[in-house]
Amino acid sequence: MSQKQMKEAFVSNHNGTSVLEITQGLCLPVLCVLCRGLLLVLSQHLFSSHTWGTRFFIDFVILIVPLVATLTILSSFILLEHLAAIILGAGLFYQIYCRRTCCARMPVQKILQKFLKISLESDYIPAISCFRVINSAFTAIAILAVDFPLFPRRFAKTELYGTGAMDFGVGGFVFGTAVVCPEVRRKYTKGSRFYHLTKSLYSVWPLAFLGIGRLVIIKSIGYQEHLTEYGVHWNFFFTLIVVKLITSLLLIIFPLNKSWIVAISITVLYQLALDFTPLKKLILYGTDGSGTRVGLLNANREGIISTLGYVAIYMAGVQTGAYVLKKRSHIKDWIKVAYCILLTAISLFISLYIVQVNVEVASRRMANLAFCIWIVASSLILVSSLLLGDIILSFAKFLIKGAQVPCSWKLIQSPATNKKHSESLVSEAERKEPSLCLITAMNRNQLIFFLLSNITTGLVNLLVDTLHSSTLWALFVLNLYMFANCLVIYVLHLQDKTIKFW
Repeated sequence: MSQKQMKEAFVSNHNGTSVLEITQGLCLPVLCVLCRGLLLVLSQHLFSSHTWGTRFFIDFVILIVPLVATLTILSSFILLEHLAAIILGAGLFYQIYCRRTCCARMPVQKILQKFLKISLESDYIPAISCFRVINSAFTAIAILAVDFPLFPRRFAKTELYGTGAMDFGVGGFVFGTAVVCPEVRRKYTKGSRFYHLTKSLYSVWPLAFLGIGRLVIIKSIGYQEHLTEYGVHWNFFFTLIVVKLITSLLLIIFPLNKSWIVAISITVLYQLALDFTPLKKLILYGTDGSGTRVGLLNANREGIISTLGYVAIYMAGVQTGAYVLKKRSHIKDWIKVAYCILLTAISLFISLYIVQVNVEVASRRMANLAFCIWIVASSLILVSSLLLGDIILSFAKFLIKGAQVPCSWKLIQSPATNKKHSESLVSEAERKEPSLCLITAMNRNQLIFFLLSNITTGLVNLLVDTLHSSTLWALFVLNLYMFANCLVIYVLHLQDKTIKFW
């Protein structure tokens, strides 16, 4: 076989891993984000402020390096990683509690009662930014790591049925995009419905440019492709375009708070079509039943038809965003939100088990009912975990007066406390948006980070023999690749640059 055929075979015909293992892997970045916040709180109390280089190094080592290790050399030790992160976090929190400058002589019960009366900044939800960044970082690592033997094959994209770690990446990206879509953020509050639809149509031109550009480059240089992923000409950018156009139309027709009904209706009807019409046979074998790729539909049948599943995931993300982004200020309210989302996620995992046993196993290739339930359930688990982590971090900041942590809630004046006390909770510096933050930088230019990761992945594959790379060399290349991508995005953020042409 040629080098191209060998690489294509290397990333094909995989069956994935268990839902539990993927869920465990998703929870590790949450612990890393929490440990990073606790470390910053403690270090600010003990040492002077950090330079941008020091802060970037801390963020990269705590947030990115463990994710690279989880997807490679430590893939079989996820529970031990969790244990190590929990021990580290508990140790940092204990040190913060012992050195607290607020409520120093109060018992724990009274400190908690006082904390629950504190208000939080309500216009910014750190958990949403962290969700999007975790998914972006995971996807960036996986799209290159999958080409190395070091990457466990069970984490690769599945061929037909199953749940692979990379399968969550595409679904999680769609869900994360929906949570902060313009409709959820009430960006389109003025003008006619036709005007809103026109704005949505205009907003997809960068995706069209990227999708066509990717297609032309891949075909011209003979880059390896996994045909059963999207098809001959289709790619993820085209899926995003179609999903955006369809959902924009649906959100004009249906109220925002009924998005969950639309999501359920689409995915159930789509599954019925797969089971009781020739649609499934069309996806798997083409119009003539022999797997032909002749004609536009046959060539791209997986990408075109699976769009229906991603539309359902997007609408579920819209419903989640509409719920999470409501104005709330008290800690008690956010604890309730985290509890409700966690309960919904558990209910969906139970539904997933029932569907996989009685209907059909999850399939990324078809984006069927089980796949949609799995993506939404996993996303909600991640969001609820991040919300709980934010609450713990807010408590740590409450204990150390004036502590600053980028991409976290700011403690603000509570109606239940007097003005003098509330002003002592935060310093004037914390009222300004902190700039030394890798999470904020990646969230700010997420599409550029995704594009940059795709370009550098292609360059590495052209320059490095990934199939025959040793473990140490693969780890070095992956960490250098992520370091370069993150540094570019970080510098853009420091320069206050948002790359957006639409």
